[in-house]
Amino acid sequence: MSVMPAVSGVSGATGVPGVSGASAGLPGASGVSGTSGASAVSGTSGASGDAGTSGASGDAGEAGDVPAPLAARARLFPALVAVYRAQLSRARVARIPLLFVATFQSIGIMILMRGVVDGGSEARSVVAGSSVLVVAFVALNLLAQYFGQLRASGGLDHYATLPVPPSAVVLGAAAAYASFTVPGTAVTAVMGSVLFQLPMTNLWILLAVIPLSGAALAGLGAALGLLAPRQELATLCGQLGMSAALLLGVLPAARMPQVVSYARDLLPSTYGVEALARSFDGQPDWWVVCADLGVCAGVAVVSLAAATWAYRRAAVR
Repeated sequence: MSVMPAVSGVSGATGVPGVSGASAGLPGASGVSGTSGASAVSGTSGASGDAGTSGASGDAGEAGDVPAPLAARARLFPALVAVYRAQLSRARVARIPLLFVATFQSIGIMILMRGVVDGGSEARSVVAGSSVLVVAFVALNLLAQYFGQLRASGGLDHYATLPVPPSAVVLGAAAAYASFTVPGTAVTAVMGSVLFQLPMTNLWILLAVIPLSGAALAGLGAALGLLAPRQELATLCGQLGMSAALLLGVLPAARMPQVVSYARDLLPSTYGVEALARSFDGQPDWWVVCADLGVCAGVAVVSLAAATWAYRRAAVR
């Protein structure tokens, strides 16, 4: 009879669940040992739970302090192609009617000048200036308006969030707008050659005149649009630049005052006009033509660099 309570007490001391002190016959011993066993177990589990929670929160804090890696910056050429395609598709519908206006305007000017100029060097200047005027209308006037509107509407913030170089944005937009001038310039040059009876043998020079003159005028137009404090001033600057290209490029240089000829030398499109005008000669001096195109290329680099600087300046404001 004395053996059974001892066994029951031992089982109570070990903290076996479901065995109470009253059933064991030793209420004090079994109750104490059972409670201590439960507290030991619960204490152990609580300690482990606290340690696990604090460890998880510590890992989360360290992960939150480390910034997420950013995407790699896009290279210049792929970014340039992407911006060019986007601008070309965007401006295709809106700019084609204006391209017809620019072409008809240049052809109309040549028809008016036909009653004043008969032929010779003056006719070559009129045809070359009218052809490059199409480039000035699109690349200088419209691009100045576009960047002025983009700055006024906050559209530069969209490009600032993209991982593309600023030069890719400027070059892509300039190349897209200059691309619209190719058909109009070619049609104007052919119509002028027929109207003034000029040889069309060397009209292939347009393949160099259009991109170089377009780049120079597009860089100037982009810089004017980005530096103008208001959109209306950007439009005004674009209109004044196109008027300067009209007066200083179409009118024969021999009939201009000396002071005006200095201003003509400062206009980027002048050297493209001179290169195209010399190509209408029977025996063109190709070294002089290449020199004019080289100056036009140098001006294009400077104007595009100025437009890139103006873009950075406008984007951080």
